[in-house]
Amino acid sequence: MKRDADPDTQLLQGAADPTRLAILRQLAAAGVEVCACDFTACCEVAQPTVSHHLKVLRETGWVASERRASWVYYRLRPEAVARFGAIAGAMGGGIIPVSPRSVRVVQPLV
Repeated sequence: MKRDADPDTQLLQGAADPTRLAILRQLAAAGVEVCACDFTACCEVAQPTVSHHLKVLRETGWVASERRASWVYYRLRPEAVARFGAIAGAMGGGIIPVSPRSVRVVQPLV
């Protein structure tokens, strides 16, 4: 696959994989650094595959990493999250259309 030089394209391509999206969601939910060893549970893939996806996320600007002894800790880069929000907000004047099929109406219990 040819790499596009556009940083927005790279950012979006970085998140465009189910495993990488699961990693990003785990990092966002944690709100703190997460050890690379903790991603195998959320992704249901082997450690080498997790390492590959973390490398892609690092190269596309989504995450920063820090090695501590033999462990590597990852965190979301706030500027990547802000850039993603700006890209999404630019589409539709800040309103992202939702498909009616993706909306589930829940009736309150009486």
